[in-house]
Amino acid sequence: MLSPERLALPDYEYLAQRHVLTYVEDAVCQLLENKEDVSQYGIARFFTEYFNSVCQGTHILFREFSFIQATPHNRASFLRAFWRCFRTVGKNGDLLTMREYHCLLQLLCPDFPLELTQKAARIVLMDDAMDCLMSFSDFLFAFQIQFYYSEFLESVAAIYQDLLSGKNPNTVIVPTSSSGQHRQRPSVGEAGTLEGVEASLLYQCLEDLCDRHKHSCPPPALVKEVLSNVQRLTFYGFLMALSKHHGINQALGALPDKGDLMHDPAMDEELEQLVLRWRPHRSSRQHRAKEPGAFGCQRRDKLEAPQTVPPASAPTPCLYQWEPRE
Repeated sequence: MLSPERLALPDYEYLAQRHVLTYVEDAVCQLLENKEDVSQYGIARFFTEYFNSVCQGTHILFREFSFIQATPHNRASFLRAFWRCFRTVGKNGDLLTMREYHCLLQLLCPDFPLELTQKAARIVLMDDAMDCLMSFSDFLFAFQIQFYYSEFLESVAAIYQDLLSGKNPNTVIVPTSSSGQHRQRPSVGEAGTLEGVEASLLYQCLEDLCDRHKHSCPPPALVKEVLSNVQRLTFYGFLMALSKHHGINQALGALPDKGDLMHDPAMDEELEQLVLRWRPHRSSRQHRAKEPGAFGCQRRDKLEAPQTVPPASAPTPCLYQWEPRE
């Protein structure tokens, strides 16, 4: 059944808003790359499998960075995949460095840029050394804000620097009897004596930025709520407040609440079933290895190694290239 939102938009606007053409183009590219397999199972089945993977969010696994950041759905899917794959890092209480988290990201996206990981780590570490250890939850929520809203945050950084140097991006011209004059602003020296910028002035600039709809941004009402709790703040203080805001995490919808971050019943059940299927297979191999015969004459180190059980942190991957079901 079509949603009221779908019916309220012209076709071309809905297609653009949902990035449908992006997925159609990618599906065609995948079709051409796998045309030999597709010819055996049919084009209709291929497109069904492809768009099912898009709906499930597994289409971004092991894809290039340009693809995983191409749409908001891709970004949310990548965040969810990263959480599900490596949540046992947090469950075990392990602390990792920025470069170690970057290595985990590269397991899902080989060309994931280091700069983006550094920016996420800087939200957590502030002015501390970048080789400090971070908890999984702290890094994950900071990474979510930096990755999902990266273009928006670039604009916020530029606005913040203007305000910090005494320039107001939204300077109002106050008319006088003779000519227009700029509203008085603090000098660069005066601005430097205080930490950060005025929160109310920053919100005015961000409100205009959100109204222009040039970048994906957090809900303006929640941004206002964040900035209304303080008088002044730094750029990274603002980003830290966004990463810790419960409402912004819910609005984005990629990750669970912090209290439920280490729980994923569906994944736990899937892994338990995988282990149960593997145990009988392992037992039968060990039994055959002790029996005389073809394997009994071989050295134990020459026996075929049992299949390795994937770590509890990693779900069964669904490769981005289409593979027909049995």
